[in-house]
Amino acid sequence: MALEDAKTEIDQAFTRRNLRGLTSENAFGGATSFLRRRYTKDLTGVDLAVTGIPFDQAVTHRPGARFGPRAIREASTLQPYDPPYGWDGFDPLSEFAIVDYGDMAFDYADTRGVPAAIEAHIAAMLSQGSGTVTLGGDHFITLPILRAYAAKYGPLSVIQFDAHSDLWQDDDINRIDHGTFMYKAVKSGLVDTSRSVQIGIRTECDDYLGMPYIDARTVHEKGAAHVAERVKRIVGDAPVYITFDIDALDPAFAPGTGTPVWGGLASWQAAAILRDLAGIDMVGGDIVEVSPPYDTTGATAIAGAHVAMELCCLALWNRRGT
Repeated sequence: MALEDAKTEIDQAFTRRNLRGLTSENAFGGATSFLRRRYTKDLTGVDLAVTGIPFDQAVTHRPGARFGPRAIREASTLQPYDPPYGWDGFDPLSEFAIVDYGDMAFDYADTRGVPAAIEAHIAAMLSQGSGTVTLGGDHFITLPILRAYAAKYGPLSVIQFDAHSDLWQDDDINRIDHGTFMYKAVKSGLVDTSRSVQIGIRTECDDYLGMPYIDARTVHEKGAAHVAERVKRIVGDAPVYITFDIDALDPAFAPGTGTPVWGGLASWQAAAILRDLAGIDMVGGDIVEVSPPYDTTGATAIAGAHVAMELCCLALWNRRGT
């Protein structure tokens, strides 16, 4: 969209005619769709759909991630004026059709019905041929998302950025807990542990169920390039799902989260690792656990918006020029 259109084109979340292109709308005005993309449920010709799942009733400590999708969208309005930095000129907003599918509707008082609703929500989007990037919400939402993806792709390679492994034993499949979602995903056969990896871990786990992990200290000592190279060797050419818990970042960079742990990744380390993962076969991803009430600066939502942009780049990188 040309800069001269700025005087007449407002609320591009509704008025944008072309699904491709950067934006010229004032960052401080207008409806805050993700990256100023069009709000739509029509995924015809859409390459990637961003959706929000504002669910946080599975947390073990501080709630508030239900406000994450809204805060991430607002923070993202600073980004769609130029191609993302560090991607060798790759401009996914201009080259591909990306839309904001809006938030999933659910009954907050019917917690037991939420997992099936999430799985159906994502499955409906995948059935229309679009990949997804999801804005959470707490980390439980990744379990039903993985069910929808595994139904299409089979057992997935999962790259998990996190302070916690979320592999604590929980054999009650009906329990809704953000700290045991990965245990259930592995036990349910949704995850190929031999081609999956966790990054940023800095809390104890008795049994990783065969999943490799790279703790935060290793990231600090070995560097982002080393980590990305190791991760790419592990996942190979398998279809990859990336789940990024914002508490993978140190609380100095992302204080607005439910279970912060010191010693985490710096934002620049996370950015470098994500960018160096270019070339993996990423089929979907999410950013979770952004809890705005615990961050008066908005820095956590800003970090979440940047992570979501990087996920969009990774999901579309291999398709550029097609």
